[in-house]
Formats: sequence, structure tokens, C-alpha cells
Amino acid sequence: MLHSLIVRAMPLVPRPIMRRVASRYIAGETLEQALERVGHFARAGYPGVLDLLGEDVREEREARRALTTYRAAADGIAERSLDCHVSVKPTHFGLNLDSSLALELYAELAAHCRERGVFLRVEMEDHPTTDATLRVFGELHSEHPNVGIVLQSRLLRTTQDIDSLSPEGLDVRMVKGVYIEPEDIAHTEPEPIRAAFVAACERLWERGARVCLATHDQALGARLILSVGKLCKSHEDYEFQVLMGVQEALWERWRTAGHPVRVYVPFGPQWRAYSQRRLSRNPDLLRAVLRNAFR
Repeated sequence: MLHSLIVRAMPLVPRPIMRRVASRYIAGETLEQALERVGHFARAGYPGVLDLLGEDVREEREARRALTTYRAAADGIAERSLDCHVSVKPTHFGLNLDSSLALELYAELAAHCRERGVFLRVEMEDHPTTDATLRVFGELHSEHPNVGIVLQSRLLRTTQDIDSLSPEGLDVRMVKGVYIEPEDIAHTEPEPIRAAFVAACERLWERGARVCLATHDQALGARLILSVGKLCKSHEDYEFQVLMGVQEALWERWRTAGHPVRVYVPFGPQWRAYSQRRLSRNPDLLRAVLRNAFR
């Protein structure tokens, strides 16, 4: 009930206050601000991931506008010689309008990024888009080796999805999944989600994939580190990926222990809508943000 009340009240929070809370987790509204933040993390020893905020576009021109920004992001990364990826949500490239449009835009961006030595990640959204996202990725990856995918340990189908992916040059960001899914298709309790995360990563490593471990769960991280040791994985086989502003002390512990850590840096004018959507979909995330804000 408290979560529901807070979510309903968020649109009433004045913009300056909401922006102050969000500023810890969002680099800014412009690409230049985001590149400056990526540079800041690079100087501290952390490579980056750039994500332009936005999803579920309603018009093709919005999707093409997102492509223009991502092309400029790849240019900025290359010009500054940054170790930084770009990450794009399928519905930001018009997946819900036309999957062929999404494939066209991804392919154009993949080619642009490859020329500049930049890696591109296809994001994963809620379960109704999973099949279409994997089809787009399959076609894209066959032509563009600089493209990776995201899988969610929350979904029961993930083991089958891993086995259906071509193992050649496979690069996967494994996440728990921020979307609260129906219990008939997803794990709904923390421990089964963690166990599925570890099992999925080990299966991916067995198939020769590079796996990006996107988590802020310290207990899960410890289990993954045990798996890395058990399977004799090198830094070329894995890295931790963390969200800007979340549990920075944990990043440092992992890095000090010798594990590679990459920071996910969201930006863009849609920061408020993004913040409200993510917080409304995930009560645990909302609690974490509130705890950090009050600290």
C-alpha cells in the first residue's frame, strides 16, 4: 500500500526535487553531460555503458531520433577514446510499431558502431517483447559480431533461450529483471531468482559465452565469483556491470579484489518518465532509491 501511495504521488513532486533525487542515478539530459560522466568514471578506472532513456515510442520519427542520438554517442565515445558500450531498448527503436523497423535501426547503428570500435547491446524488456527481441537479435548478430543481448534470470524460459542462441561470439548481460512478471512464467521470490541467475551464467560459460553480471546483490555476487573460480574464467569471460549511483562501495570492493567492473550511465530528457516507470514497476528498487536519497 505504501509503495502504491508513493508511486501515485511521484507526478506531484516538483521537478527540481525529483531531478535532485534522480541526479545520482542519471547522468543528465544531454549527450555531452553523459560523456562527461563516462569520462569521470574512466578516470576512476571504470569503463562505461551509455543508455539513452526512452522506450515504447509511438511514432517512427521518435525511433529515428533515438538512432541519431546513438550515432552521435558512438562518435563521441570514439573521439574521446573511451572504453564504453551503447545499450538500446528494442521498443525505443520501434519494436512495438514494426519489428522490421527495429532491425533496420539496430543494423544501421551496429554498422556505425563497428566502424568506431564500439560495442552495442540489445536490451531486454518485459515478457511480451521477448520473442520479438530475440528474433531481432538473432538476425542482427549473424551480420554484426559487435552486438550482444540481455537475458533475465527471473523468466522461466531463459534456460531454453540460452540453448537456442548461437554460441559463436555470444556476449550476454545477465540481469535479474526489473519487470514484475506473472508467476506462471517467472520466478517471484528472491532466492529462486538468484539460483536461476547463477545457473544461467554457468550454462552460458559452458557454451563459451562472455557474461556480464549485472547486479548489486552482494550475496549473489559472491556466488558468481565462486562460479568464476570454479570454471577458471578470465577477465575476458566476464565483468560486473553496475548502475551509476548504486552501492558504489560494492563496486570498489569487487574491483579491488581483481574483478572487472563497468558502470551503466543513463541519460536523456526522458529522465523523469524513466524514473517513475522503473520505480513503479519494482518496489525493491523504489525502497533502495529512497534509502539512498535519505542518506
